[in-house]
Amino acid sequence: MRSRWGRRAPAAALFWRLLLGNGAVFVAGSAVLVLSPATVSTPILVREIAVLVVGLALLLAVNAVLTRSALRPLAGLTRLMDRVDLLRPGERLTVRGGRDLGRLVGTFNDMLDRLETERSASSAHALAAQEGERHRIAQELHDEIGQSLTAVLLGLKRTVDRAPADLQDELREAQEAIRASLDEVRQVARRLRPGVLEDLGLLSAMRALATDFTEASEVPVVQRLDQQPPPLSPNTELVLYRIAQESLTNIARHADASRVELSLTHDRDTVVLRITDDGRGHDGFIEGAGIRGMRERALLIGAHLSLGQTPQGGTQVRLVVAADQRKA
Repeated sequence: MRSRWGRRAPAAALFWRLLLGNGAVFVAGSAVLVLSPATVSTPILVREIAVLVVGLALLLAVNAVLTRSALRPLAGLTRLMDRVDLLRPGERLTVRGGRDLGRLVGTFNDMLDRLETERSASSAHALAAQEGERHRIAQELHDEIGQSLTAVLLGLKRTVDRAPADLQDELREAQEAIRASLDEVRQVARRLRPGVLEDLGLLSAMRALATDFTEASEVPVVQRLDQQPPPLSPNTELVLYRIAQESLTNIARHADASRVELSLTHDRDTVVLRITDDGRGHDGFIEGAGIRGMRERALLIGAHLSLGQTPQGGTQVRLVVAADQRKA
C-alpha cells in the first residue's frame, strides 16, 4: 500500500518539501545563534553587524541552493513543453529528483505517450478517409467526366467529317482542346488514385511518377531504384509513393531545380527512399500542410522522415522504413 506521501499531489508535495527545507535551514541558523558565544550589544557594534550580515548571506545561499535543486526538473519540463511536436515523437524528459517532481515528470511523459498514440490513430483514420475520397473522385472522373469527354470527342469527329470546309479548322481546334482536357482529367485521376501502384507495383509507380514529373516540369530525374525490393505491405508502398509524389510536387512548385534524383534502396534492416534536388534549398522556410502530411504518413507506418539541405544547397527528403515496419 502506498504511503500518504506517495499519494500526495505533486504541487502539495513540492510545497511541503520547500517548507521543510527552508524550515531546516532557519532552525539550523537559529541553533547556531543560540549555541554560539556571539552576542549583540546595545547599541550594536560594527563587527556584530558584519557577523549578522555574513550569517544571513549564508542562510540565503543555502536556501537558494536547496530551492534551485528542488525546482531544477521544472526547468527541463518547461523546455520540453516548448519544443514538443507530436509529428516528431520520442521527446521525453528523464525522471530525476524526488518522488514529487519525479512523479510530475513521469505523468507528463505518460501524457505525451497517450497524445502520440491518439494522434497516430486519428491520422490513420483521416488518411484512410482521404485515400477513400481520392479513390471515389478518381473513379468519378474516369467513369463520368472522362467518358462524357470521350463521347463528345467522338461526336465532334463525326461532325468534322460532315462539316463544310470553312468550319473544319475551327472544329479540329475544338477537338484538340477537348482531347487535351481529357488527358488532363486522366492525369488528375492517376494522381488521385495510383492505379499503376496497384496493378504493376511500387517500382513501376515510381518510374511513372518520375516520367510525369519530367514531362510537366522539364526537369530530368535520375532514378536509382533497387530492382528487387523486399516485400512491403500495401500501406507501406502507398506511404512511399505518396511521400515521393508530394516531394516531387514541392520541387516543381518551390525548388527551381535543374536536376532531381529519386532513389529507393534497401538492406537487411531498412528500406530508404531519397528525393534530392539541386534547387534553392529549404533552410529557414516554414513547413506547410504538404510536409506535415508527409510526416503524418511516415508516423502511420513507424518510419522516420527527415528533411535536410545538401552540401550543394538543394534539399533532400529521406524516409527510412525499418525492417519490422515493412509489413505494418
